Amino acid sequence: MGPVLILLGPPGAGKGTQARMLEEDFGLVQLSTGDLLRAAVAAGTEAGKRAKAVMEAGQLVSDDIVLAILKDRMAAPDVAKGIILDGFPRTAGQAAALDGLLAEGGGKVTAAISLEVEDEAMIARVSGRYTCATCGEGYHDEFKQPAHAGTCDKCGGTGFKRRADDNAETVRERLAAYHAQTAPLIAHYDRLQVLERVPAMGSITGIRARLAEIVGRVAA
Repeated sequence: MGPVLILLGPPGAGKGTQARMLEEDFGLVQLSTGDLLRAAVAAGTEAGKRAKAVMEAGQLVSDDIVLAILKDRMAAPDVAKGIILDGFPRTAGQAAALDGLLAEGGGKVTAAISLEVEDEAMIARVSGRYTCATCGEGYHDEFKQPAHAGTCDKCGGTGFKRRADDNAETVRERLAAYHAQTAPLIAHYDRLQVLERVPAMGSITGIRARLAEIVGRVAA
């Protein structure tokens, strides 16, 4: 299998956007644990049946079930060019378990890329977001307002909405939780010498170019 990439970064750092671009640029496959769980349950795989029973009981799916589903998915031919992991691992224990799973197939994490943000700038970025209620086009109080106030540039709609959790207080709480949860992961991948830090407050195209440089280097 090709490179195994992990994207780290708080909500709003652009992980989803950059993952899609890496898929386009390198033919990688983004693997989201949420999507994997739903697909495994729908397909009725052995691990999917275990996950379904746990979820129906109102419990959290254990790491060993997630790893079993991930192992099944990584055996599929479409991931031959490499994968981007989204939402896993979230803890040092999960990272160690992932290392073990990859080692079984003679692989390892190629790069753990930390999209680094400035907390106060991230709060301003996220808390100012809103979307067109009709087509979903994204806007921002400061960075991207409609060309004509109150009218969506894309569809002409006049209704807009904000996510309930896109407010400064909630974003601060999410950032604090992220830093507490991710600090051990940063240390783990730093010890393995696969950690790459990328400033993520710049332009999307600039960050894309930096990630492309990293992936091109580590996958060579």
